[in-house]
Amino acid sequence: MKYTHSLFEGRLIRRYKRFMADIELSNGVEITAHCPNTGSMKNCLYPGGRVWYSSSANPKRKYPFTWEQAEIPVMIDGKEQLAKAGLNTARANPLVEELLVKAAVPELCAYDKISREVKYGKEGSRIDFLLKADQAPDCYVEVKSVTLAVGDGLGLFPDAITARGVKHLRELIRIKQEGKRAVLFFCVQHTGINKVSPAEDIDPEYTKTLRKAALEGVEIIAWRAIMSVDDIALTKSIPVLF
Repeated sequence: MKYTHSLFEGRLIRRYKRFMADIELSNGVEITAHCPNTGSMKNCLYPGGRVWYSSSANPKRKYPFTWEQAEIPVMIDGKEQLAKAGLNTARANPLVEELLVKAAVPELCAYDKISREVKYGKEGSRIDFLLKADQAPDCYVEVKSVTLAVGDGLGLFPDAITARGVKHLRELIRIKQEGKRAVLFFCVQHTGINKVSPAEDIDPEYTKTLRKAALEGVEIIAWRAIMSVDDIALTKSIPVLF
């Protein structure tokens, strides 16, 4: 997925009020950008670290800049290395949709009809993607963005307690029990992550429900992104460990 325009670089000053981030540019000018990430952003906030942001020409926006990426130090084999994280969670669904349209996910390549944000379930939910095909059961795909890296290639989800995430897992379990396909798709926007696990220490209830979902037959998939100032794309399937 190409950005509308190449991203601009700066240095993070701080994130605050959940949806705002102050960034210092190379000329010393400070700007305030929208932070489109509702999570804790644990292990992603490094004041002084390099960040990249996009700019909108929409005159109605109070904050025309959007924080898109950050350079993140990660530990691999006891040595610190730099990785990139995509922090705009709104990118997750379009990234996954690109794969679905291209039939690039082997487990889902049989489907040729894609619907977005379809109401379903018993708890007032909307599924990110409903896939349909002739002579195949309907497939419900829920997307989650992963950015919490804890070292040696391990990524965790969630990065904060998520009652909404637990609700989505309950809905997927019911879908599977009805004889349809249910898929949880981890969109890993972090180049320092090559495997994903549930974050039991952060949200034990989510972890318990995720393990139940896997036992019930909910399919759990993870793909990792590569990113530059010009584009971001999911390019590699990585394992989910329990």
